[in-house]
Amino acid sequence: MSPSSSSSFKPNPLSLSVPDPALDRWLRDSGYLDVLDSSAPAPSSAAPATSRTSSPFAAPASASSGAAADFLAFARTLASLLALNPFARLSTADLAVPTPSWSLAFLGPPGAASYSWPPTPTQARLRVQENVRRYARNYAALSIVVFACCLYRMPMALLGMLASLAVWESVRYCRERWGLATRAPGVGQALLHCAQIATAILLYVCNLQFTLVYAIGLSYTVMMLHASLRKLTPSSLSDPVNKDRRAQPRRS
Repeated sequence: MSPSSSSSFKPNPLSLSVPDPALDRWLRDSGYLDVLDSSAPAPSSAAPATSRTSSPFAAPASASSGAAADFLAFARTLASLLALNPFARLSTADLAVPTPSWSLAFLGPPGAASYSWPPTPTQARLRVQENVRRYARNYAALSIVVFACCLYRMPMALLGMLASLAVWESVRYCRERWGLATRAPGVGQALLHCAQIATAILLYVCNLQFTLVYAIGLSYTVMMLHASLRKLTPSSLSDPVNKDRRAQPRRS
């Protein structure tokens, strides 16, 4: 084909082509985040077609370069997850919605249909922030279960927490029984300070602070693993209140 004939095919200004950033923005604003998550980038070829020769060193070189590219992509995605704030888009409205189903929405079908490693840092951030918003109540329940398991495995910390609760309950009972808040406010303040000191001593002796740190770290790790590996599904599946909302026509 001659250059003159190829230049005659000009782009049609009336075509329905949409730039990728505009399409991604529209999908994000419309709630079709599962479409963004499922659109993985096309894998780039490790070597151009001109390098396909009969040299025995071509295949090992291309394999090593492909492995290095995969490792760099994995490291980039992992670094973005470590530097990400998963609660950036979380609001009180997300905590007020009903708890999603543990089997259908939270866990989903087993296998690659529900879980995969995010190929890009952008998809990793999209998954984590959206899954934290969708399953905030599930993650909160898991945190309570993890903390209870940690207390079960560390009985001294459990005893320290029960003793701290007993101290504060005793202070409350004394203040209400003897009316220290109105009759002797100085004695009431002294009891509060004594309760604070006793609580600090109990927490230090029973190592309850290490239990809290361990439970928070384990809960955060489990949340980040699930939120990054769990594929995004249509919002109608994860939110039973908004089910079939997309199929309903808008009323004028």
